[in-house]
Amino acid sequence: MTDFNDRERAEESKFARDEEMQFRVQARRNRLLGTWAAEKMGLSAVEAEAYAKAVVQADFEEAGDEDVIRKLLGDLVSAGVEVDEAEVRAALDAKAVEARRALMGEA
Repeated sequence: MTDFNDRERAEESKFARDEEMQFRVQARRNRLLGTWAAEKMGLSAVEAEAYAKAVVQADFEEAGDEDVIRKLLGDLVSAGVEVDEAEVRAALDAKAVEARRALMGEA
């Protein structure tokens, strides 16, 4: 019975670590994505940092990536940047890979 309990605790621990890593990857991805968008909008370094934080916060509005995509697309279009949803989604995917690599390098 002890082996089963140990195995169960190990699985729970692994699940918790995986969930934490996923959260960290998404937060890093959103920060990178915010920096990418800020650069396209021509924001200053201070404004870009604040904007990147706002993008990270936007991800807490609803589950999934739609809230982040909606924010970026709306902000980019209102800033006069020629961009479409496909370009934002491609940047989201690229920044997810970049974020995962960066976090794996830190581990």
